[in-house]
Amino acid sequence: MEDYEAILLVKQEVFVFKIPPRTSNRGYRAADWNLSTPDWTGRMRLLAKGTECILKLEDKVSGELFAKCPVDTYPGIAIEAVSDSSRYFVVRIQDDSGRAAFIGVGFADRSDSFDLNVALQDHFKWVKQSQEIEKEGTTEEAAKPRLDLSFKAGETIKINMKIGKKDGDSVTKPKAKTLGGLPPPPGGVRLAPPGAKLTDGADGGFKQQSEPQQQEWGDFTSAGPSPNTAASPKAPVSSNWVQF
Repeated sequence: MEDYEAILLVKQEVFVFKIPPRTSNRGYRAADWNLSTPDWTGRMRLLAKGTECILKLEDKVSGELFAKCPVDTYPGIAIEAVSDSSRYFVVRIQDDSGRAAFIGVGFADRSDSFDLNVALQDHFKWVKQSQEIEKEGTTEEAAKPRLDLSFKAGETIKINMKIGKKDGDSVTKPKAKTLGGLPPPPGGVRLAPPGAKLTDGADGGFKQQSEPQQQEWGDFTSAGPSPNTAASPKAPVSSNWVQF
């Protein structure tokens, strides 16, 4: 995945000054510049692409590039604060051929210079943390021994799949349900249908009195006279059946 370009900071008004060369190691002073008449006024954008950081000075209307400053570290030689003001910096600009020059850059408000300081510090703090995490990950990966779980030549593996019934396991048949804890009588008791005649049985129970086949069916089969025979007196209907 390619790194995308992120905008860290945008300031719509920035002043650029020509500065005299440094004559000593005491640092740059904004009082030595002609602060009342800036040489150029435009827009500043601070961009980041991965770990790279670049400051661009552009025209406020057209966006045309005036100068750019690659920033490799901060604080550093690329962007250096002056000794007598918090609103002005010395910036090292470079062209595509690698030629460099130093110019003065300033803001009308101190909050703008503060935002530039914070944006640069946050970016390089993130770069440092990313490098430390990457370094720690590489060191741990190199120091951690790799486990070799492959079989060596001639090695085999044996799996014992002994599956048996556990001790104490047994099949228990369900017990018959009883009334009041008493077992049912031998043979059980069969209940007679309603209206049936009962007689005493030899075993102390009751038996249904059997009736002739004709009485059970009654006159259902002879409910009406046959068309081929003469009419006969109607037989009484059995009490066990309803006359249709």
